[in-house]
Amino acid sequence: MTTLSDVLDDLAAEGERLEALVAPLPEEEWRRPTPAPGWDVATQVAHLAWTDEVALAAATDKQAWDAHVLAAIEDAEGFVDRGALEGGAVPPADLLARWRDARAALAAALAAVPPGKRLPWFGPPMSPTSMATARFMETWAHSLDVHEALGAEPEPTDRIRHVAHLGVRTRDFAFATRDLEPPAEEFRVELTAPSGEVWTWGPEEAAQRVAGPAYDFCRLVTQRVHRDDTALTATGADAERWLGIAQAFAGPPGAGRERCG
Repeated sequence: MTTLSDVLDDLAAEGERLEALVAPLPEEEWRRPTPAPGWDVATQVAHLAWTDEVALAAATDKQAWDAHVLAAIEDAEGFVDRGALEGGAVPPADLLARWRDARAALAAALAAVPPGKRLPWFGPPMSPTSMATARFMETWAHSLDVHEALGAEPEPTDRIRHVAHLGVRTRDFAFATRDLEPPAEEFRVELTAPSGEVWTWGPEEAAQRVAGPAYDFCRLVTQRVHRDDTALTATGADAERWLGIAQAFAGPPGAGRERCG
């Protein structure tokens, strides 16, 4: 069973990997465009810092959290972009210091949450472990965007199991957010980790099945790759439909990526 400590350790490692990539960059490299329209490398890092700060408020400061909720209500489509774009406009050294402080403070706050307490979020309340898992997913996914912008290839690690687990758990959300009825039956998901280990979810006898590389699945559920550019296989119409709409992150349906070629 994955513990909060496990997730926080992996979240720290993922943040350190991205920081090691961007910290030596000259100013002009921070302004390289990434696959997210209108977002450069600095914007991606600023988004992570901003979201860590919002999560910290959810865990520790009701007044600050309420202010974020009000901002989201007043500008539902623009408040996330605004936080990222404004945060990315500062000197890179200042941005890195901000993000470093935010992720350290969030990790300490999540570790200190009393057992059984759930944290507010822009959807159902979450346990500290779920919040840390969501932060891992975002850190990993936005790191992929930064790597792509810089022409760097991230080394896949088994830390992505947190993303895979979240991707499986959000199956029904992916259907519901598109006003589709989620399938009634469970799916069998069998994914091969970067280490070669096989991760499984769901009953062995399930008729609807998904299998393939965990790295492809994680990129798919974070919408960093087109379905046709993966080695994933689906057995059953519902399983195939899921792979076309999978989404592990909160919010409205994402646009996804164009098919390569």
